[in-house]
Parts: sequence; C-alpha cells; structure tokens
Amino acid sequence: MNKMKTEFLSKSENESFARVCVASFVTQLEPTMEDIDDIKTAVSEAVTNCIVHGYGSDEKGKIVIECTLKENKAVISVEDFGRGIEDIQQAMEPLFTTQPEEERSGMGFTVMETFMDGIKVTSQVGKGTKVVMTKEIV
Repeated sequence: MNKMKTEFLSKSENESFARVCVASFVTQLEPTMEDIDDIKTAVSEAVTNCIVHGYGSDEKGKIVIECTLKENKAVISVEDFGRGIEDIQQAMEPLFTTQPEEERSGMGFTVMETFMDGIKVTSQVGKGTKVVMTKEIV
C-alpha cells in the first residue's frame, strides 16, 4: 500500500496540477494510457466542481486530494470545505446544474461515474463535499 495527500487553493489554474499529481502517483500501478486519461478526466471534474460549486468566486478555499494505492486499485478522494450539496441524489442527475446561466452542462458527476469504477459522494451543507472515486488497474 502507498498513499499521498496534497492540498491547494481553489484556483482554476490548480486543476491541471491536481490532474498531473494524481496521474503521476498512480503510474506505480502500471496503468494503460487509457486508465491514466480516465483518472485525469475524473480528477479534473471533481476539482472543477470544488472550485465552481464548493467555493464559487472565493479563491481562498482549500481543496484536499488523497490517493491510496492498494494492490491493483487506486482510491482517490477530492474534498472541499465549501458550501456543500443539499441534495446529492439530485446533484448527481445528468444535466442537473445550479448554474444554467453560466452554461454549465451538469455532467460532472456523470463524467466521473463514466470514467471510474466507483464513486461515492458525501456532503454537508456549509461544511463541504467529499468525492471518493475508485479505479481498478488490470
């Protein structure tokens, strides 16, 4: 087993750092390029959700990413300490968005579910949201 943890400010320019950081760490499992692309896409969506929905325009928010590698599985958690989600089930519905005026597609969770083997979302209003994603590398 191996584990890493990193945290950074909720600035959009840090989204690419998060993608590369997790992808680099997961290379220990010898994933395919497709696996790496899937992980990078899912991490990107999770971090973008933290920035856009967790904190909005407040760039002082903190995002924490943890990644655990065990045997052939990567477990990646992305957590913010922002607004939280009132109705997780509704938020995970395809095309649901709280910001239609900003042309948000409402596909963030759907993308994460599509590219990862598992996803679990926990949230508390006013305290933040945590997305835990798993990916098996075979």
